[in-house]
Amino acid sequence: MVQGALASVAEVDPAYMGADCQRLALTGLAAARAQLDELALRVMAAAAAVADTDAARDVAAWQVAHNHHDIRAAKAEQRLAEALEHRYRGVRSGMAEGAVHLDQAHVIVRALDELPGDLPAATLAEAEAVLVELAGQHTPRELHRLGARVLEAAAPDQAEEILARQLQAEEAAARTKTRLTLRQLGDGTTRITATVPTPTATRLKTYLDALTSPRQGQNRGGGPYPRLLGTAFCALLERIDPTQLPQHGGRATTVVVTIALESLKQELGVGDLIGGEALSASQIRRLACTAAILPAVLGGKGQVLDLGRGQRIYTPAQHLALQLSQPTCRAEGCDVPATWCEAHHWKPWSAGGRTDLKDGALLCSHHHHRVHDPAFTATRLPTGRVRITRRT
Repeated sequence: MVQGALASVAEVDPAYMGADCQRLALTGLAAARAQLDELALRVMAAAAAVADTDAARDVAAWQVAHNHHDIRAAKAEQRLAEALEHRYRGVRSGMAEGAVHLDQAHVIVRALDELPGDLPAATLAEAEAVLVELAGQHTPRELHRLGARVLEAAAPDQAEEILARQLQAEEAAARTKTRLTLRQLGDGTTRITATVPTPTATRLKTYLDALTSPRQGQNRGGGPYPRLLGTAFCALLERIDPTQLPQHGGRATTVVVTIALESLKQELGVGDLIGGEALSASQIRRLACTAAILPAVLGGKGQVLDLGRGQRIYTPAQHLALQLSQPTCRAEGCDVPATWCEAHHWKPWSAGGRTDLKDGALLCSHHHHRVHDPAFTATRLPTGRVRITRRT
């Protein structure tokens, strides 16, 4: 019958409908689609015998085999069908009336399932009624946000206590789920995979956003947002003050690199991190500008000639003084603010450079990398700007 009704309007051209008719059609079709979806879910909830007859694992698998549905969508609809059949009849009624569409139903059921399991039945029913009513004025995304606070409307006298218990349980579970793994990929990169509490992730994103300016994307090297975040993460680690870290082996945590003196002077060869990782000489020199990295410089017979100097890093006061005279990155044409820049030793440490204001140049992360890249040459101009060009 439904298919027959649709066939009767198959030749109708909406382009010839007036705006008022199109508005009514869109509204009516949305309601009709919600009603059809509810009917389909109701049938799915009762169709276990169909799956069993055709040897399907479940109704979702039957939908994939016979109606060619996507497996993930089919499974999600089966879970929703079971939830509407056994727990949330109010949501099902809203769909049957055309007032709640499928996407909203998924969000409402998820929000209700995330409420504490020990809620009184009357409170849960009131929360369901509130969200069904809100579906008439809000999108699924808005319903998701409202669902997290639905108890404030459904049970105002108990909401704060219930939410506090819920948050405490979530925070405890988040601590037990916290993980971080580092896997070297063998191509000079390491994949970092982490699961951390959401407040920690929010703090990290705030820090990374402070180091990432979409407006300055071209000056900072550009690229997609994930690449900008990755670059900002590297910059964040390099900005950490090692003196604030816990003591490790009797001293503040420090990265030690061994490199031959001639290699460091000529920017040739490689150095080795304690632990076996290799770094290029240019990378070591760049890190020495801002990181608490101690190059253990070796002579011809491997003896340690110098183990670095703790005052290599510019102090906050020196950095502020540099900002007063260098309001932006010193690279030609770059206007990244000085507060986002790194202090570069114009005269390298290996050549006797000192951590003095007259020897400091503020460079954004992108240009700081280029200055230390052997493929480029940097020239300090009379204006104080730095001209960076590729070597020929």
